[in-house]
Amino acid sequence: MSTNIRTGIIGYGLSGRVFHAPFIDIVEGFELTKISTSSPEKEAFIEERYPITAVVPSGKGIIDDPEIDLVIVTSPNTDHFRWARESLLAGKHTVVEKPFTVNTEEASELIEIAKRQKKILTVYHNRRFTSDSKTVKKLLDSGLLGQITEYEAHFDRYRTDPRPNQAWREQPLPGSGIFYDLGSHLIDQALWFFGMPEAVTAEINTQRPWAKTDDHFDVRLHYPTLTATLKSGMICRIPGATCILHGTHGSFVKHGLDVQESSLDGGAKPEGTDWGREPEDLWGHISAEYKGVKIRGKLESEPGDYREYFINLRDAINGIASPAVKPEEALNVMRIIELAFRSSRERRTVTIQPSDSTQR
Repeated sequence: MSTNIRTGIIGYGLSGRVFHAPFIDIVEGFELTKISTSSPEKEAFIEERYPITAVVPSGKGIIDDPEIDLVIVTSPNTDHFRWARESLLAGKHTVVEKPFTVNTEEASELIEIAKRQKKILTVYHNRRFTSDSKTVKKLLDSGLLGQITEYEAHFDRYRTDPRPNQAWREQPLPGSGIFYDLGSHLIDQALWFFGMPEAVTAEINTQRPWAKTDDHFDVRLHYPTLTATLKSGMICRIPGATCILHGTHGSFVKHGLDVQESSLDGGAKPEGTDWGREPEDLWGHISAEYKGVKIRGKLESEPGDYREYFINLRDAINGIASPAVKPEEALNVMRIIELAFRSSRERRTVTIQPSDSTQR
């Protein structure tokens, strides 16, 4: 009998196809057992790439299967809570694509169910495993830039027309809009770097005349000694820096997106020691003075590697590690999302109360 973790993926859009199935297929200790999709075209693609993986029309065909150990929920955001709840109640370990849920109440309920069921529950905040995040984290831990006074992160895009193939993301539904989609990434990165802030100031709005939900945000997380600015928009023909760090001893500025998504979207398998390595033209620039030594030039990026998330997930399920992304951390992301919307709506800075954060 196989000792691999038998895994089912609910949904086969970009998330299931690019961010989950290739890793469950390749990382030792998993078995890609089932994928759910109602699309004949996607079914044909799955059968060609993963010939021993069963395709079922609905997530029920995964959750009701007693052989499945792990369920990965990649459905539209409005269904995250429903499928995750059913999965946990069925006794499955559960991964939920970001955003965790559409509100903190749903997220808290899932955490309580997971505790009762004694199952792993985690959220796919994969941007902790990108080149920029890993490079920034290493830089922060080194102390090379001194006390950080300012951090800024961008997701700049340019698309003036409606999205033809994922229209649900742009409909006025719970969990829709660019802030839930991309803001959850940037918030998790900031909380991973600096912890929970003391206050939030946000402007979340629409810039394209046809937009039915937010397509731009400028969110500031206020800490005792620094401000973290998180920005994204869809009318940025010339993208800004991906991340900016200013500290008392120096600065770091990086442009360009992690190379893993484009590689995976092009059909590459996440294999080999060079996986996730950025070309030199994407390396960030640093200017610093450390103990009298002046440093200026390009800083080689750490390799991005989503495989690390799944290796940790395997070890957590097998009881030899803690989840890299704890559900309480994902709940904190949801809390910041709600407070940011409140700040934007009321046009004021919102102070975070102790009840608004979960200890990490």
